Amino acid sequence: MTTTIAITGKSGNGKTTIAKSMLYNLRQKYPEKSFLVVDNDLSTEFGFTFGHSVRETVYGIRSGKHEYKTGIPSKMTRQEYVEWAMEDIIFPLEENTDLLVTWLSPSKDCRCPITFEIANALTKLYDRYDFVIFDCEYDLKYLIQLVDYPIDTTIIVAIPTEESVALASRIMEASEKYAAEGQLGIVLNKVKSGIPENISVKLNESCMKILGVIPYDENLELNGIQKTSKIVNKAINDTIVRLNLPIME
Repeated sequence: MTTTIAITGKSGNGKTTIAKSMLYNLRQKYPEKSFLVVDNDLSTEFGFTFGHSVRETVYGIRSGKHEYKTGIPSKMTRQEYVEWAMEDIIFPLEENTDLLVTWLSPSKDCRCPITFEIANALTKLYDRYDFVIFDCEYDLKYLIQLVDYPIDTTIIVAIPTEESVALASRIMEASEKYAAEGQLGIVLNKVKSGIPENISVKLNESCMKILGVIPYDENLELNGIQKTSKIVNKAINDTIVRLNLPIME
């Protein structure tokens, strides 16, 4: 069974840093498991944090602009062709860890055959991995437009400001119907010296479950491209213990 974790929130709040730390910690806990990171953020920067520029995307398949590494096999059905193309764009990050970049998603009203064929191919792909971590564009809606795949835990990343918490509340409302029965909550990032009282009040008013608190690490501001922090890794490790992940049951 595949365990899925979606990292959502406004750009600049630390989604990619937390997604990378989540990957790091889960790999430490489950070294024998397989991992897929789905970069669903339009900035497509997850690969950069590992020193790679990944240009092959799901959108490239959809638009017909993907340049294949090998010749296209003959006598394929359309579905077989899309599934074969999907294999062609998977990027190996590390041992047992792959990256898939989506980029642009179809509109929610699109009913063209390629949309369904890509959704079917993605479902089969996700099913192959023990863990799939989604680095999302804002909320779950943009992700679900690709394929409606069950999400076990959805994390909304916010920073300790009233504006960010208010936005996180709107993201939660927009994501609830897509999260289905999965766990949905907030991770408060870049916290310098405890959660300010006004932020605690806002969180309580919004009835948002706090899944974790991540301390501020100034080193990330100086060398943010690597998105790596011992402080963040420790906090995410503590957060994972509190998550209701199916693999831990």
